[in-house]
Amino acid sequence: MRMRRTTQTTSTPGRLALAAALSLALIGTSACSNGADDPADSPADTAQEPADGGDTDDPADTDDPADTDDAAGTDDADDTDDAGDTAAGGAGDGDAVQIDYLHRLPDGEGMTSVSEIVQEWNDANPGIQVTATKFDGAAAEMIRRLETDVRANNAPCLAQLGYAEVPNAFTRGLVEDVTTQAEQYRSHYSDGTFGMMTVGEAVVGLPQDTGPLVYYYNEDLFNELGLDVPTNAEEFVSTAQEAAEQGHYIAAFTPDEATYWLSGQAAAAGATWYGVANDAWEVTIEEGPTQAVADMWQQLLDADAVVTHNRWDDTFTQSMIDQELIGHIGAAWEAPLLSDGMAGSDNEGQWRVTQVPQLGDSPMSGPDGGSGVAVMKGCEHPDEAMEFNDWFNTQVDGLVSQGLVVATTEGTMQTPDAVAEFYGGQDVFAELSTANEQMNPDFPYMPTFPAIMDAMTQAASAAVDGSGTVADIFTAAQQESVRSLDEAGLPVNQ
Repeated sequence: MRMRRTTQTTSTPGRLALAAALSLALIGTSACSNGADDPADSPADTAQEPADGGDTDDPADTDDPADTDDAAGTDDADDTDDAGDTAAGGAGDGDAVQIDYLHRLPDGEGMTSVSEIVQEWNDANPGIQVTATKFDGAAAEMIRRLETDVRANNAPCLAQLGYAEVPNAFTRGLVEDVTTQAEQYRSHYSDGTFGMMTVGEAVVGLPQDTGPLVYYYNEDLFNELGLDVPTNAEEFVSTAQEAAEQGHYIAAFTPDEATYWLSGQAAAAGATWYGVANDAWEVTIEEGPTQAVADMWQQLLDADAVVTHNRWDDTFTQSMIDQELIGHIGAAWEAPLLSDGMAGSDNEGQWRVTQVPQLGDSPMSGPDGGSGVAVMKGCEHPDEAMEFNDWFNTQVDGLVSQGLVVATTEGTMQTPDAVAEFYGGQDVFAELSTANEQMNPDFPYMPTFPAIMDAMTQAASAAVDGSGTVADIFTAAQQESVRSLDEAGLPVNQ
């Protein structure tokens, strides 16, 4: 169903503020009431999640009565040191404020661990002591635990949330409005990423990492094949056809990543999918910028000028190793994943990173993953929590070691040696920073966004086998968006 465009001229923050108010009013007068229906029950998770915590799972599902464990996801029933120390940041021994922080960062070998970074804070701030806990389950499991603990008034003060989960968490009353506290830190982040932690006019936390789309390509093979790096959609199609005639492919169409990958490209083309007009949600997915993305990929599929591997299947990486696939539109957080996947092959030193081809009227990137740290409902010390939140999210070197493309504009990301070596000595993270700065600042998610994932993935698979078109993917997204909002009791302009 195509949604009508109204003449409402309310600004994006104002429109989304109306949406937030509508959501809260319709979901219930008590944001933390028990038994609330889940408006965004995602039918499918992605095959693999990015290490940066760019969560793309179901944002909430509270039907499981067994989910009553501590949000830290441990089996230890004695996670709190004192009955008076709630995970939401109750005062502990002495006068120190106690803040608990739940995260899903990888903490892998050779990385600066989260506990090391937090210990540096604790040593310098005896009055605000932070305990960081890694949650080892999937993002959907973490959200379920968080919701259970919020209902029990036992949630951590701070928790990592994927950007697409933020609107849903806000409408369900799982996070605090910390707009006042956040304002003093706004200048530490780009507008695009700060907006990802904003619902309407309410800021619920601070951005941590980001996933702007960029273009990865094998420079050596491009030169060998006489290919120029495409700078716009028209060049992208013609270069892909030229490469395919020589048995190589400069891009892959990846059905399993359709939701975030294609919505990110629509954002890069200048689209805004969701807003509010006349006191109701407006869904405008199938408009010009998105259609331009659909047309580009349909041309590529019709010409057999791209491979069609699922992103998280082994065939995708093997195609790169074999140098069949020599280019890829992907998220910034994929830079170390691609280098790791092709390590030890002839590809080492050959690949480069550049900006995604211009898909719309101006150079722009779009979001594909990323996460922030939100202040959870019931946090007793939001001022102190936000003070630590900003400090932690501006620890650039430590977070980069975790494989993150940081959201902060404070400091400079240094490309890890192993990554730089794979990309021929390029300052990869400087290029990723440029993409971060160019990310579409007007691409908010709706509260029920993950509900469209299954329909988009199925439609993308149909586009690959010829039983559907790329445009059908966005039609499915339009229809499922309207359906899920309506099912959640949220009014939609039609």
